[in-house]
Amino acid sequence: MTGRGIARDGYRVLDLQGAEIGYATSGSPAPFLKKNIALVYVPPAFAAVGTDVRVEVRGQGVAAQIVATPFYKRPKV
Repeated sequence: MTGRGIARDGYRVLDLQGAEIGYATSGSPAPFLKKNIALVYVPPAFAAVGTDVRVEVRGQGVAAQIVATPFYKRPKV
Protein backbone atom coordinates (compact mmCIF):
# COMPACT_ATOMS: atom_id res chain seq x y z
CA MET A 1 0.00 0.00 0.00
CA THR A 2 1.42 3.36 -0.96
CA GLY A 3 -1.60 5.26 0.35
CA ARG A 4 -2.94 5.42 3.84
CA GLY A 5 -5.07 2.38 4.57
CA ILE A 6 -4.91 -1.36 5.19
CA ALA A 7 -6.25 -3.86 2.66
CA ARG A 8 -8.11 -6.73 4.33
CA ASP A 9 -9.42 -10.09 3.14
CA GLY A 10 -12.05 -9.61 0.45
CA TYR A 11 -11.38 -5.94 -0.32
CA ARG A 12 -11.74 -5.11 -4.01
CA VAL A 13 -8.68 -4.22 -6.12
CA LEU A 14 -9.35 -1.58 -8.77
CA ASP A 15 -7.47 -0.32 -11.81
CA LEU A 16 -6.71 3.41 -12.03
CA GLN A 17 -10.03 4.00 -13.84
CA GLY A 18 -11.98 2.41 -10.96
CA ALA A 19 -12.90 -0.93 -12.58
CA GLU A 20 -12.67 -4.00 -10.34
CA ILE A 21 -9.77 -6.25 -11.37
CA GLY A 22 -9.23 -8.50 -8.36
CA TYR A 23 -9.43 -8.89 -4.60
CA ALA A 24 -7.25 -9.01 -1.52
CA THR A 25 -6.63 -12.33 0.23
CA SER A 26 -4.92 -10.82 3.27
CA GLY A 27 -3.42 -7.60 4.55
CA SER A 28 -1.96 -6.05 7.67
CA PRO A 29 0.54 -3.50 8.95
CA ALA A 30 4.18 -4.57 8.60
CA PRO A 31 6.09 -2.86 11.44
CA PHE A 32 9.47 -4.04 10.12
CA LEU A 33 8.78 -2.25 6.79
CA LYS A 34 6.88 0.68 8.35
CA LYS A 35 4.18 0.14 5.69
CA ASN A 36 0.90 -1.67 5.20
CA ILE A 37 1.10 -4.78 3.03
CA ALA A 38 -1.37 -7.12 1.32
CA LEU A 39 -1.53 -10.13 -0.97
CA VAL A 40 -3.97 -9.71 -3.85
CA TYR A 41 -5.18 -11.68 -6.87
CA VAL A 42 -5.13 -9.69 -10.11
CA PRO A 43 -5.07 -10.75 -13.79
CA PRO A 44 -1.61 -11.19 -15.41
CA ALA A 45 -2.07 -7.90 -17.29
CA PHE A 46 -1.94 -6.06 -13.94
CA ALA A 47 0.61 -8.31 -12.18
CA ALA A 48 3.77 -6.62 -13.51
CA VAL A 49 6.06 -5.23 -10.81
CA GLY A 50 5.54 -1.49 -10.46
CA THR A 51 1.91 -1.46 -11.65
CA ASP A 52 -0.17 1.10 -9.76
CA VAL A 53 -3.59 -0.07 -8.56
CA ARG A 54 -6.12 0.99 -5.97
CA VAL A 55 -7.64 -0.99 -3.11
CA GLU A 56 -11.16 -0.09 -2.04
CA VAL A 57 -10.96 0.62 1.70
CA ARG A 58 -14.23 1.81 3.26
CA GLY A 59 -15.54 2.93 -0.12
CA GLN A 60 -12.41 4.90 -1.04
CA GLY A 61 -9.75 3.87 -3.57
CA VAL A 62 -6.42 3.81 -1.72
CA ALA A 63 -3.20 3.81 -3.77
CA ALA A 64 -1.16 0.61 -3.91
CA GLN A 65 1.62 -0.80 -6.06
CA ILE A 66 2.48 -4.32 -7.20
CA VAL A 67 5.87 -5.45 -5.85
CA ALA A 68 7.95 -8.60 -6.30
CA THR A 69 7.75 -11.42 -3.79
CA PRO A 70 9.37 -12.09 -1.49
CA PHE A 71 9.19 -8.42 -0.61
CA TYR A 72 11.40 -8.79 2.47
CA LYS A 73 14.79 -10.42 2.85
CA ARG A 74 16.22 -10.95 6.29
CA PRO A 75 19.62 -9.24 6.66
CA LYS A 76 22.51 -11.68 7.03
CA VAL A 77 24.28 -11.33 10.35
